[in-house]
Amino acid sequence: MSENQDFQSQLVAFVHDTRFEDLPPELVTRTQRHIVDTLGAGLVGASSEVAKDVSTILLAEGAAPVAALWGRGEKTSARNAALLNGIACHALELDDTGGCDHSGAVVIPALLAVLPFCPQPVSGKAFITAVVLGYDIARRVLEACGGYSAHNGAGWHSTSTCGVLGAAAAAGRLLGLDKAQISSALGIAGSFSGGLWAFIHDGSQSKKLHAGRAAEGGVLAALSAQAGITGPAGLFEDHWGGFLKTLAAKTAQPSALVADLGQVWKLMRCSIKPYASCRGTHSAIDATGILLDRLEGAVDEIEQVKVTLSPFLQEMCGDEQISTLAAAQMSIRYAVAARLVYGHAGLDAYGDEQRRCPALLEAIGRVVLEVDPAYSADGEPQVTLVTKNGISLTHRVDIALGAPTHPMSDAQLRDKFMSLATRSISSLQAETLWEQTLALEDVMDMRVIEQLLELSSSAPFI
Repeated sequence: MSENQDFQSQLVAFVHDTRFEDLPPELVTRTQRHIVDTLGAGLVGASSEVAKDVSTILLAEGAAPVAALWGRGEKTSARNAALLNGIACHALELDDTGGCDHSGAVVIPALLAVLPFCPQPVSGKAFITAVVLGYDIARRVLEACGGYSAHNGAGWHSTSTCGVLGAAAAAGRLLGLDKAQISSALGIAGSFSGGLWAFIHDGSQSKKLHAGRAAEGGVLAALSAQAGITGPAGLFEDHWGGFLKTLAAKTAQPSALVADLGQVWKLMRCSIKPYASCRGTHSAIDATGILLDRLEGAVDEIEQVKVTLSPFLQEMCGDEQISTLAAAQMSIRYAVAARLVYGHAGLDAYGDEQRRCPALLEAIGRVVLEVDPAYSADGEPQVTLVTKNGISLTHRVDIALGAPTHPMSDAQLRDKFMSLATRSISSLQAETLWEQTLALEDVMDMRVIEQLLELSSSAPFI
């Protein structure tokens, strides 16, 4: 057995053997926060244009109704539920980041989708453990590809390419697969890997599909392995057709697959988004707010906003296209202008009317991007506000709000969740979902949570 094949065996053993009791209490708390945040993003995302359009296609197929669609009254197949709920979670750029990158929108829809196929009721502890493992595997695969900047810089969207393996690992664990089946699930998932950044150039919607596609792929991989279909045991081998040799030939770092396995938990590095835009825009939003506070909010006096950024961030978030929601949410110029004009960059700053607002469009014209080749691809941008009377203030936020070391408060997270969830379900349902999810380790049957995600819940405790 070669070293790289042994890496796969170590990952399989990690997925199969890790117990809830192995998880540090802080990790359990953080996981519950990420779960509830993902559920809120998925509930509001269910009403997005892209989620509704794809659901129209899939529900017409008449699949067996076994898994719930969040924020809706319908049920569909496990694969379709994973796909549609994953799309909904990522549709409005409100889901977490810093994993594969958007791990919550991949892993959590996959897990809820396979509940009907689990051999016994799934407890909250079992669900939390599977979530942690899914985040961990997805992130480790990305790091083995050389990390976010290297892999995404090559044109791959890691949420999809790496996330599918996290979804397969998590679903396989929840389904109770043995080690050989988990290995096959990972091997099959590797063949489902895909997702390109081509959408960035014209504001098209394909990015929104990536999280759902990865969740669906993970579900299909795990269910296929459960049925006896085999996948390659040497997925990460350095040979033709191997995952790393194919997707990261020049940047692969295979040892990252197992570095500090079971000691460094990758979910702990993930961020929860306070804003409805690409994470690459968040530090600029924060810096703009800090500078406005120094100017005591004199927005009308600002003549120019200069954002100095890396070539990588310019490529990802520097496009001037804002005519579609997808494009606006990837635009750093739009994000800064929204903070100037609306005072925030939340979901309500990205509506159709807001994107056409003359004041917003005028403000965008005052935002200038300057690329500095010396900036690290992982570095945050610097923002400079220049006033009409010549005052110039500069600031850079190295750790944006929502990051692990600069987390949203419980009150901020609750406000975000309630504002999103109540667009799809009742306030009472949302409140109960919030409370149940943040005490998930005490839940004995995850079907309780699934019921609360339905449009008209009939859960007996409401």
